[in-house]
Amino acid sequence: MQEPVNISHDFDFEIGQWRVRHRRLKERLVGCDDWEEFNGSSETRLVLGGNGNVEDNLLEFPSGPYRAIAMRAFDVTSQTWAIWWLSANDPHQLDVPVIGRFEKGVGSFFAEDTLRGQPISVRFLWMRTDTTAPRWEQAMSRDGGTTWETNWTMDFGRV
Repeated sequence: MQEPVNISHDFDFEIGQWRVRHRRLKERLVGCDDWEEFNGSSETRLVLGGNGNVEDNLLEFPSGPYRAIAMRAFDVTSQTWAIWWLSANDPHQLDVPVIGRFEKGVGSFFAEDTLRGQPISVRFLWMRTDTTAPRWEQAMSRDGGTTWETNWTMDFGRV
């Protein structure tokens, strides 16, 4: 089978097995500054002939283990990625995809969603992708992206 002419290598840094250190706000967009920290692991593999990948996650929440996957697909025409989250706790519900691209070594992805019935903006950032310790951050905004509250970080280390 022949490989597509235009394959994105943006997420090649994440292929393989990782130890993950999570830091997450206990409550989002309510002025909470109480963080919980926990470990996890992930494994990412290519799909869609190299223009996609699946990240299988085990998150070791203080309340017990949790499984989820991130699915990513690259659109050759728009040169953008879409990222979906699927949780084992709600296996029939895909989160709204965040869409974006990498520029100058940072991946920025955005979506419009709701939280507790209110409209919000969501942002994912991928940073330090040229190192052995990449970082992912999730932030949310109630004012259309003027201000952001970072509510989850994941620091990756190779297994």
